[in-house]
Amino acid sequence: MVGKIAVEEIEHKREKIDELSKFIWNNPEAGFKEYKAHERVAAFMEKEGFRVERGAGGVPTAIKAVYGNGHPVIGFMGEFDALPGLSQRVATEKEEIEGQPYGHGCGHNLLCAAHVGGAVGLKEEMIRRKLPGTIVFYACPGEELLTGKPLMARGGAFEGLDVAVNFHPNKINEATIGVSTAVNSVKFRFSGKASHAANAPENGRSALDAVELMNVGANYLREHVSSDVRIHYTITNGGVVPNIVPDKAEVWYYIRAFSREVVEEVYERLIRVGRGAAMMTDTQVAVEFLGGCYNTQNNKVLAEVIAEAMNEIPQEPWTDQELAFAEALDEKTPDSAKATVKKYGLPADTHLYKGPGKVTCFNSYGSTDIGDVMHLVPTAYFFTACTNMGAPAHSWQFASCAGSSIGEKGMIYAAKTMAVYGAKLIENPELIVQAKKEFDRQMEGRTYKSPLPEDMRAV
Repeated sequence: MVGKIAVEEIEHKREKIDELSKFIWNNPEAGFKEYKAHERVAAFMEKEGFRVERGAGGVPTAIKAVYGNGHPVIGFMGEFDALPGLSQRVATEKEEIEGQPYGHGCGHNLLCAAHVGGAVGLKEEMIRRKLPGTIVFYACPGEELLTGKPLMARGGAFEGLDVAVNFHPNKINEATIGVSTAVNSVKFRFSGKASHAANAPENGRSALDAVELMNVGANYLREHVSSDVRIHYTITNGGVVPNIVPDKAEVWYYIRAFSREVVEEVYERLIRVGRGAAMMTDTQVAVEFLGGCYNTQNNKVLAEVIAEAMNEIPQEPWTDQELAFAEALDEKTPDSAKATVKKYGLPADTHLYKGPGKVTCFNSYGSTDIGDVMHLVPTAYFFTACTNMGAPAHSWQFASCAGSSIGEKGMIYAAKTMAVYGAKLIENPELIVQAKKEFDRQMEGRTYKSPLPEDMRAV
């Protein structure tokens, strides 16, 4: 098997890779504040002989670790930020860890360590077989804020790559060629004039009225956008007490669509809605753009290489304890479990996936900033089974699995898959030529343009 040495090396270093994952899981950190994870991962890669750059692309907690020389240059796209409000023990009930406000409810501890393992395994394959090429491992911060990779891209961190790969923990083994949405995140802050709401309402100019009118306008806008557009919002400041006309109010919006161009068009229309609401209420509006990213643009040539690699590596069997753990979690979200089983055509009593890697084409209305890398270089995006069937994304159940042996098995499987993927591309450079041709057809002469303003920095 191509990549046999890499697979054996990952198994040999499995305990160290798992320790790294557990360290990140036990020390969950907010986006762009992944200080502990940053130092531990950087030190790990230095010890493995990689040339490590801290603060890659001008982002303080980003890492770029390089091994080898020449082409092909293969990028491994790790992440390590956590989510607020998802502190969780490894348990079948919701059990927060005292004093820990964040948790890995998206499994980024597994995601980071898998890419580390894949890079380390491929390095050993290259050394022992004297293969050409360069491995570039990235630890990308702030993915949950959807600005980490766009900031790194703007700083030139991904220049020179021939291809890339990104793994994410999920429920089944699949390489996807579906599309996830592009997104913009923006806050509208309205300023008016306070007054007594009963005695002198005529003297007030309600910022809350402006927010509510904007939301009405946005809801009417929904009828006149393409069907893939998603507009959602939450009022983050609606005033203090009812008897004071609010002079400050704020609403936070996400705009999503299956292309960056449509997001930008709807974003501009939404800004005009906000300005109109300000005019109607005699208030002022300030627009704060919080960030955005591209839609995914998956590469079928590379997806097929990933699926082939997955099917050459035996998936570890689940133990009775792991199956019972997953079943107990599925009992917490039975509708979600049934929907997932139905979606993938699995037996009704499936709680953990066991089966082949597939190339699938399911679209997602969620967003991920790997889309920015995908508009710079051909990229494979895939999942392995790391959770029970019913675990919702961004949930305590997901966090629980991410700290368990279930997540660990999926992580190691993903690491081996990525190492074999890299070895296959080095052995058959024609695959990279084909992937680049597909990428050029998808881009249709367009070039990547950063969705972020020049003055935006990691916060």
